[in-house]
Amino acid sequence: MGDERKVRPPSTTRRIPLADGQVTVGECRDRTAEVLDEWFGRDGATGRAVVDDVLLLVSEVVTNAHTHGGAPYELVLERSGDRLWVQVSDTSPVPPRPHGRHRAGHPSGHGLYLVERLAEAWGSVPRGEGKAVWFEIWLPRVPEGRPGG
Repeated sequence: MGDERKVRPPSTTRRIPLADGQVTVGECRDRTAEVLDEWFGRDGATGRAVVDDVLLLVSEVVTNAHTHGGAPYELVLERSGDRLWVQVSDTSPVPPRPHGRHRAGHPSGHGLYLVERLAEAWGSVPRGEGKAVWFEIWLPRVPEGRPGG
C-alpha cells in the first residue's frame, strides 16, 4: 500500500480590523461579500444560498457584539477545503448565550437562534480582554475549473 495521507488544501485567511468598534453591521457584511466574491466569484461557487447564509450570520454576530458584547474590533474569514470559518472579536469577556426560549413573534432576540440553525458549529473563546465568537459553514464541493475549485 502506498502513502494515502490526504493532502489538505491550503487555507486562505482574511483579517479585517474594525476601527475602534465604530464599524457598522452593513460594512462588515459588505467586506464579507467582497471576500466571498474574490474567493468564489460573483454568484459564489458555493451557491448563492450559502453566501446569503454567511452574510446573514455575519450580520447577526456583529449585531450581537454591538448590542451585548462591547465594541467589535476584528472580523476574520478563513476558508479551508470544504469549510468557511468566521470569527468576530469584541471587547466583552461575557460569552454569548440565547436568552430563554426562542420567541418567533418577537422583533428581536433571533441572532443566536439563527446561528444555531444555519451554522454547522459555533461558539466563543476568550481573546485578550474580550472574546471571539465564531461559526463554521460547510461548503458544497466546487467542480474543477470553477472559481474557488
